[in-house]
Amino acid sequence: MRLQNKKALVTGASRGIGKAIADRFTAEGAEVWGIGTKEPDGLAERIAKSEGRLHWVCADLGELEQVEPLIEDLIKKANGFDILVNNAGITRDNLSFRMNFADFQKVIDVNLSAPFIIARTVGRAMIRQRGGSIINMASVVGIHGNGGQANYAAAKAGVIGFTKSLAQEAASRGVRVNAVAPGFIATDMTSAMTDEAKEKTLMLIPLKRMGTPEDVAAATLFLASDESIYITGQVIPVDGGMFM
Repeated sequence: MRLQNKKALVTGASRGIGKAIADRFTAEGAEVWGIGTKEPDGLAERIAKSEGRLHWVCADLGELEQVEPLIEDLIKKANGFDILVNNAGITRDNLSFRMNFADFQKVIDVNLSAPFIIARTVGRAMIRQRGGSIINMASVVGIHGNGGQANYAAAKAGVIGFTKSLAQEAASRGVRVNAVAPGFIATDMTSAMTDEAKEKTLMLIPLKRMGTPEDVAAATLFLASDESIYITGQVIPVDGGMFM
């Protein structure tokens, strides 16, 4: 088990990519604290399958004033974390000239500001313990942009810049900071796309399939484990070769 005796905090763990990460981490021996806006279906079964290593916390990370006290409390309960995965995210898509500022700001709050607050809070504790791995969930949209997602692209581009900066600040204390940039992944976010839009996107992917949450979880597991002990400040695309 690659994460035996490790403690991890995973945000947005109720479904999709976050669920796959939390469940993969517990399968690899980690004790995981998952955060979601509500208790997901099947949680009791997931906890039983994890042999009690999965703990659940309901919280809205868009309420920024509540984020730091929440994370500080979890650090105390867990007696520190070895791994942080900033995965929680939302979309409010629209063309830029039609997008209202509230939708722009909400996406920035959840996708960028909350990860900053969480990484800052957990990172302080990791620096004191002189070790840890922080993984921020970016997106290929944050690298290449995407029409109709100016708010999401701006937030994810910010995540990438923040990841690289924090990696430089924390490296001397043994804390590694990396990002994963998923591409076209089969989640609730992509299920809303029309069949025509999905077909056009698939034509751009050399591997000729959508990614799965488990594909992203595998890359995240690598960055969380000691197998990536000499890797920091990197962005790992999981996009099937969509943007080579």
